[in-house]
Amino acid sequence: MVKFSREYEASIIPEWKAAFVDYKCLKKLVKRIKISRRDAGHLTPPPPPGLVVEKDGAGSISRYGFSVLDPVRALAARFAAKPARAHAASPQQEEESSESDSGELVRSTDKHEREFLEQADEELDKVNKFYASQEAELLARGEALIEQLRILADVKRILADHAAAARRGRGRLGRTVTAPASHSPSVNGSSGRHLLSGLASPQSMSDGSVEAQQARVAEGAAVAEEVMAALERNGVSFVGSGLAKAKKDGGGKQLLGRGALLQLPATVRIDIPPTSPGRAALKVWEELVNVLRKDGADPAAAFVHRKKVQHAEKNIRDAFLALYRGLDLLKKFSSLNVKAFTKILKKFVKVSEQQRATDLFLEKAKSSPFSSSDKVLQLADEVECIFLRHFAGNDRKVAMKYLKPQQPRNTHMITFLVGLFTGTFVSLFIIYAILAHVAGIFSSTGNTDYMEIVYHVFSMFALISLHVFLYGCNLFMWKSTRINHNFIFDFSSSTALTHRDAFLMSASIMCTVVAALVINLFLRNAGATYANALPGALLLLSTGVLLCPFNIFYRSTRYCFVRVMRNIIFSPFYKVLMADFFMADQLTSQIPLLRHLEFTACYFMAGSFKTHAYQTCTTGQQYRQLAYVISFLPYYWRAMQCLRRYLEEGHDINQLANAGKYVSAMVAAAVRFKFAATSTPFWAGMVIISSSGATIYQLYWDFVMDWGFLNPKSKNLWLRDELILKNKSIYYTSMMLNLALRLAWVESVMKVHVNRVESRVLDFSLASLEIIRRGHWNFYRLENEHLNNAGKFRAVKTVPLPFRELEID
Repeated sequence: MVKFSREYEASIIPEWKAAFVDYKCLKKLVKRIKISRRDAGHLTPPPPPGLVVEKDGAGSISRYGFSVLDPVRALAARFAAKPARAHAASPQQEEESSESDSGELVRSTDKHEREFLEQADEELDKVNKFYASQEAELLARGEALIEQLRILADVKRILADHAAAARRGRGRLGRTVTAPASHSPSVNGSSGRHLLSGLASPQSMSDGSVEAQQARVAEGAAVAEEVMAALERNGVSFVGSGLAKAKKDGGGKQLLGRGALLQLPATVRIDIPPTSPGRAALKVWEELVNVLRKDGADPAAAFVHRKKVQHAEKNIRDAFLALYRGLDLLKKFSSLNVKAFTKILKKFVKVSEQQRATDLFLEKAKSSPFSSSDKVLQLADEVECIFLRHFAGNDRKVAMKYLKPQQPRNTHMITFLVGLFTGTFVSLFIIYAILAHVAGIFSSTGNTDYMEIVYHVFSMFALISLHVFLYGCNLFMWKSTRINHNFIFDFSSSTALTHRDAFLMSASIMCTVVAALVINLFLRNAGATYANALPGALLLLSTGVLLCPFNIFYRSTRYCFVRVMRNIIFSPFYKVLMADFFMADQLTSQIPLLRHLEFTACYFMAGSFKTHAYQTCTTGQQYRQLAYVISFLPYYWRAMQCLRRYLEEGHDINQLANAGKYVSAMVAAAVRFKFAATSTPFWAGMVIISSSGATIYQLYWDFVMDWGFLNPKSKNLWLRDELILKNKSIYYTSMMLNLALRLAWVESVMKVHVNRVESRVLDFSLASLEIIRRGHWNFYRLENEHLNNAGKFRAVKTVPLPFRELEID
């Protein structure tokens, strides 16, 4: 049977750990009470032989021997003790009893028991305060979301009613060219809400007679007035709203003529942040529409607003999901703390025999807000009903799929496949090594063409596989230490990778690649014409699997990877999320892989595999320039992300400093490229200066900003106050290892003289060490991020609400 303390530690919400009952501390106090009472019992002289000590309500009675009348005497003593205690109670005792009944804890005579009750009372206050603050925040969020949903429903009705009104207007104008303003359709209070955009199109204002134009404008004014009244009741204000001003100035006269369009309200302000180029273009297009409207034009305004309404609806749906997640966590917080108090009080009464004090404290705990309040349950039920009605089409199965996603089941099949692919990879690699050695492929006099081609292809996939394997190790460590990486990266727990999945991907990649190399070697020995086309086919196969639209081979993970890569490549046009800059940091450690990918793509796209002329992709001037650019790209993308965050996060100077780190890395890389082309003492010194400066910059950022170390005021020497790993020496070892691996650039200055095969092995080893350093960095980077979230009690993401009230100039 698992002890409750272990179950409790495994069940608490990691980000709210500091707000939970400190069960370990209370358990230590109970153990201290037990030891003190045991020690006190040893100090009391034992009773003489044959003496029986009996305890009752009045005290202890000592007698020698046993008697058949003992049961009768005990029963009589019990009935006599009750009235005696009732008459013996003084007024002061009665007053104390009444105070105890009102909620005051009984004061214990034992110091340790009193300490336990005081500590438990402090823990109860801590839990109540945190629960009250979280409950108030979630209730306020719920009210705001319900209000936003009301506004969204009004806006959607406006869209539908406006489309219907436009169709009716076109049909009526097709039957007659003139229509008096008094015949404009009336608008009732329930369904007569119309969208503010697209009230009068430029085509309709230029076609037809003046009377028809006046009729449309009059109808638009009436529609706009009703729309503003409907939306302002929900707290939405408008920019460019000249209708109210016109009513005030003109005594409520209808606005007629082309110039009347200047008085119509511009739009409903929906606050959709430009997180992507599409949303940014939508925002620019909307502003252009507003400017054109001042000249009497209104192109595609309805489309613009429809898009904004779609974004607003998605944001509100995500906000409801986040709210429901927060309510579920708060319910879990309440139940776990109630269970913890119940368990620890049972232990306390068992060792202290303070039954009355325990009952009073337990009653106080059960009447506390965190245990007795039902507001969270009511709001959770209301959120379920709202989500079911508005976002799931009254399909409860669909609603629960979003509100309570099912956790993936752990099966032994993935573990079996990992072992199968790993064993197959090892066997195929041994076969390949034997065949290559027999054929003399990797000897100094071997086939240079084959070595150059195979090295790039094999190294590219091997580095990918190593990185995925280390990511699997990161996932295993994050899970073991209860770091909520899915919340930090904003991944869905139902589709996110586990460490077994990552190990399976790594093993399957290497198994496929080595199998392709073995087949390629057999084809070469058999004299096949297009044997070198096999690595190209492998590259096409891997690209096809990555972009496969079918729900196989971890489609959600593949698409997430493609989406993140798109955000990185088009930096700084996309909003930078945690997953984006985390992946961009991985790319800065995969520059050799990008160089191999460049060569492989050039080799097969140029058709060099037909003539075995690999020199086409190594000696050309364009190839060298492209290689120079590829070495810069990851640092450039990361610097652009830092600049985007600097502009979005209130001009945080740390983001500029972080961008400077990547600029220094770009300078160091440029100097090393120049030194590789011109090996002079001057450029060797420049390499040492630039690379040393960049390394110091990077080490400082690793230790201080990314890991939170080197804090001189920390209670853990040169570390941070909060650590997840218990063994502190691991952190110091990791710092030294990161320092050593950061100095791998020294090899480029030393100019070690080796043959071609040894040079390729050395390059691959250095690239592997950098990936190992990055995988090692990943754990501490996310540990620090998790502790920052826990310090601010952030366990649920905050979704920005689309509708907000704006002041009218």
